[in-house]
Amino acid sequence: MAIADLDEAQYAECREVFCYFDAKGDEKIAISQVGDVLRALGQNPSENEITTCCHTWSDSNSRISFEEFIPMYQTVYKKRQNVEDFVEGLSHFDKEGNGMINVAELRHLLTTLGEKLSDEEVDQLLAGRSDTHGNINISDFVRQVMNS
Repeated sequence: MAIADLDEAQYAECREVFCYFDAKGDEKIAISQVGDVLRALGQNPSENEITTCCHTWSDSNSRISFEEFIPMYQTVYKKRQNVEDFVEGLSHFDKEGNGMINVAELRHLLTTLGEKLSDEEVDQLLAGRSDTHGNINISDFVRQVMNS
């Protein structure tokens, strides 16, 4: 995703929020502020995602430009979109409309559709995730799998 992939409104919002965090007026933010700026832009990155985005800068006092920040935003934004897409896809199998899917049905989906997983792989994914009724929270499941 290049800067051109952001629509005008997204770009303007990113620029505005980024500038808000620029305390020195040098059109840069401290690398330690990246997570705060991403959260102010409506993202919810994990500490691991922030560390991954900022790995290039070993000095926590480093300051980055808007152009250096945009790829970080795009990475986190794209991952969030992927999570939401998976949640939406699995939600079609939520018969009760309560955000839950039956473990047996999820197992069937994971072993028969798309890139099929083995029974052992599914066992690892589902281990300890179901409630007392044999259901799994779709949103929690997708986020845990995507973050591991």
